[in-house]
Amino acid sequence: MEYVKLSNGVEIPQLGFGVFQIPPQQTKQAVAKAIQAGYRHFDTAQAYFNEEGVGQAIAESGIPREEFFITTKVWHSHHGYEQTKKACEESLKKLQTDYIDLYLIHQNIGDVFGTWRAMEELYEQGKVKAIGVCNFTETRFTNMALHNKIKPMVNQIEINPFYQQQGTEDFHAKFETLIESWGPLAEGRNVIFKNPILAEIGEKHGKSVAQVIIRWIIQRGIIVFPKSLKAERMQENLDVFDFELSEEDMEKIKELETGEPIAYIDTPEFVESISQFGV
Repeated sequence: MEYVKLSNGVEIPQLGFGVFQIPPQQTKQAVAKAIQAGYRHFDTAQAYFNEEGVGQAIAESGIPREEFFITTKVWHSHHGYEQTKKACEESLKKLQTDYIDLYLIHQNIGDVFGTWRAMEELYEQGKVKAIGVCNFTETRFTNMALHNKIKPMVNQIEINPFYQQQGTEDFHAKFETLIESWGPLAEGRNVIFKNPILAEIGEKHGKSVAQVIIRWIIQRGIIVFPKSLKAERMQENLDVFDFELSEEDMEKIKELETGEPIAYIDTPEFVESISQFGV
């Protein structure tokens, strides 16, 4: 496993296991399989409704808590200073832990500044080891970074071969912020696993299309969360540290850019629709 350092010196595994859209009743089993495969970094959220499964699998693994890196997120219906404090306590109980390694604002909606004040206090109290945001555009991220005591240490955004956000590494580096990629495999759209460019690169290295994509993200210095319910896929996705893409490979992958995200997060329609979903 390769690690990167957050701005406060906390080390974070660059490859983790995401549990988005894994049903709550299947989460414990999926995470247990992932732990057996070698994963120690897990990304969940209040709005995924499966924090309990993550916590149960980790607690029953027999592996010391300090060997894991756990990320969870507060949903917008719990934004605001007091609400966020309560949400964090709920997540701590569900995850069966006395601290969260990384606590994120899930969506840039509602009272994010009140939420951030609460997160700064939770960080100072040691209940969370690092804090950050998700889905913040560069404009909104700049506003958050410049007008708070602690700058977000992470911004988790969509990055995949069809929506690459080239240059976002340099932007976030100005704030000493690391990037995490959600949707790295583009949720399988555009027949990505049969893409001829990715398949050709994979054949050259003796790797699958998924492994090529994960490696491409890692070489950009970005943290990544592939997801699978199959043990063999979990292992395959983890097996990406024994090869390196060439500059030519990286340039070829740039040709896949479409500019079309999975979710248009910065539109009035998105804000209106997501605001109706509370937890």
